[in-house]
Amino acid sequence: MTKTTFASLPLAAPIQRALAERDYHAPTPIQAQSIPLLLKGRDLLGCAQTGTGKTAAFSLPILHAFHADPKPLRPRQTRTLVLTPTRELAMQVGKSFSDYGSHLRFRHALVYGGVGQQPQVKALRQGVDVLVACPGRLLDLVNQGHLDLSGVEFFVLDEVDRMLDMGFVNDVKKIVALIPRKRQSLFF
Repeated sequence: MTKTTFASLPLAAPIQRALAERDYHAPTPIQAQSIPLLLKGRDLLGCAQTGTGKTAAFSLPILHAFHADPKPLRPRQTRTLVLTPTRELAMQVGKSFSDYGSHLRFRHALVYGGVGQQPQVKALRQGVDVLVACPGRLLDLVNQGHLDLSGVEFFVLDEVDRMLDMGFVNDVKKIVALIPRKRQSLFF
């Protein structure tokens, strides 16, 4: 049995470069199992313990898709929606996208409560490739007309079990109703 390496995965060269700069050589089991399926456009429900690299498991294939199929940004829209239960996790996921996509051209924004919304509204105005959001603030911005979710191609629920435990089930249902039925769905 051959050992999987990041270099053996069909990820775009700019992503491979970012991984090498961070001394990432061997994917974790969740990454080795998820990335090939996600690169093929499959939906996925992935379960793994905290600290096993789930964020890379979903962000690397999404970034690869941006490299392979660049699209112009559309005002107040996003190609990718990543829902997280807490702002701390949203910031962590946003940093991972920045790190792994450091050699790619893409825009991302974070949306969460507990801070003023104007910087978030400004970030969404031109459109983004990746939006990492907590459900409450996301729905507020949608209801105010600052965000249109009709262009979502990749939908990620990160820490979905925790999100549901925290009582976000109704918010998640409302958000799912606003995004296209034809999308890649990733639940971790």
